[in-house]
Amino acid sequence: MTPMKEDYLKIIFELGGSDDLVSNKQIAISLNIAAGSVTEMVNKLVEEKLVTHEPYSGVQLTKKGKKYAEELVRKHRIWETFLANTLHYDISDVHDEAELLEHVTSDKMIDHLDDFLGNPKRCPHGGVIPDRNGNYHPDKDKLLTDAKDGEEVVVNRFIDNHDLLTLLGDIKLDIGDKLKIISHDPFEGSVTVKNLTDKKKLVIGFKTAHYVFVR
Repeated sequence: MTPMKEDYLKIIFELGGSDDLVSNKQIAISLNIAAGSVTEMVNKLVEEKLVTHEPYSGVQLTKKGKKYAEELVRKHRIWETFLANTLHYDISDVHDEAELLEHVTSDKMIDHLDDFLGNPKRCPHGGVIPDRNGNYHPDKDKLLTDAKDGEEVVVNRFIDNHDLLTLLGDIKLDIGDKLKIISHDPFEGSVTVKNLTDKKKLVIGFKTAHYVFVR
C-alpha cells in the first residue's frame, strides 16, 4: 500500500470514519489538498474495498480498511508518544519522525515499545491508541467549527499536523482547555471563543477550527 493511501486511511479514521461518514471536504481540509484529488483517491480506495462511498454524503471505512487504519494509527501514535515523552521532542515535530518509523516497525517491536511506555491510551495530540488487540474507546467528539454559539466545550484532541500544532502552541490552546463559543463569522468562517482556562478571547480561523475536536 502506498504512503498516500495510508495517509487517507489514517485521516478518515481520525475524522471518525470507523462509525460515521466523513465528507470529501473534511478530508481535503485535513490533508490540505484539492477536492479533486480526494475524489480520485476515494475511488481507488473503494475499488480496493477499503472504504464505502455514499454520493454527496461521504466515505466510511470498511472492516478491512478499519483494520489497516487501526494498525497504522497504533504504530504511529506509539512512536509519537515515545518521541515526545521519552526523547522530549516538541509535539509539533513528532509527526514526520513517526511517519518514517511506523513503516519499519514490526508488530513485535511496537508491542514491546507499548509496554515500555506503560500502554498509553492517547498520543501527545489527544488521539486514541488502539491496543494490540485492536481495542479502544472511540471518541464521541465534534469539530470546533460545529460547536454552537453560547456552547461550552472542552478541547479533546487535534489533527496531527505540524503547522497546526505550532500555531496552537503559539496561542496557548491546549488539550483540556474549556472554551465558550462566542460567535461564528458568517463570511470568513472563523470562530471566536473565550478560553475559560485563562480567561482570554481567541479568534480561531476557519481551517484551524476544522483541525480541533471538542466534546
